[in-house]
Amino acid sequence: MPRILIADSHELASCGLHATLRSHGLDEVVGHARNEGELMELVDHFSPDVVVLDFVADGFSVETIVKLKAKGRLRILALTDAQTGTTLVHALRAGLDGYVKKDCDLLEIVEAVKETHRGRKFYCGQILEAIREEGIDLESLDVVDPSCAGVSLSKRELEVIRLIAEGFTNPQISERLFVSTHTVTTHRRNILQKLGVNNTASVVMYAVQSGLVSPNRFLFGQAR
Repeated sequence: MPRILIADSHELASCGLHATLRSHGLDEVVGHARNEGELMELVDHFSPDVVVLDFVADGFSVETIVKLKAKGRLRILALTDAQTGTTLVHALRAGLDGYVKKDCDLLEIVEAVKETHRGRKFYCGQILEAIREEGIDLESLDVVDPSCAGVSLSKRELEVIRLIAEGFTNPQISERLFVSTHTVTTHRRNILQKLGVNNTASVVMYAVQSGLVSPNRFLFGQAR
């Protein structure tokens, strides 16, 4: 029986989900968190198997997913209203194990919790349709291991990572740091090698995980 923690600032949504899970045999709901601070305390206290998280609710963000994943073998199921493709991409890159919408059939939500606990990826039909419409390739969404935070990077490399994450091109970075574009290219290549990744998206995720940029700059939690 999975130990489940519900994270949502809306009390009615939390209570409704709790009742739904109990009515389908998932009795081990160990708590409700109304914000990120409460969530981290409850995770440390109860060591849940699955967190059902509305990361766009007040008090939570994409960074909440990153912080949860840094705690170890915890599985995260997102349960939100409709979101933009941008939000989907950044949430999936942050390490979500499943994603369903709040207006999905109750049985589908229950199944999502069970499948997430079993270690399988689960996306409801509406999320899969949004992924297809946005042209998102799930196989290409590299998730940076939290252990990357221990990688040895120079001060200049950290500056380059921050600027990459903020959307600057190599020539623009060159101008801001007063170095040649060749030097910026070399820094970028070294950064990819040190982080063990092969694309800019993964560098951006590292920047978020390590606190070089705020994840909220990428979060556009408006309904499609």
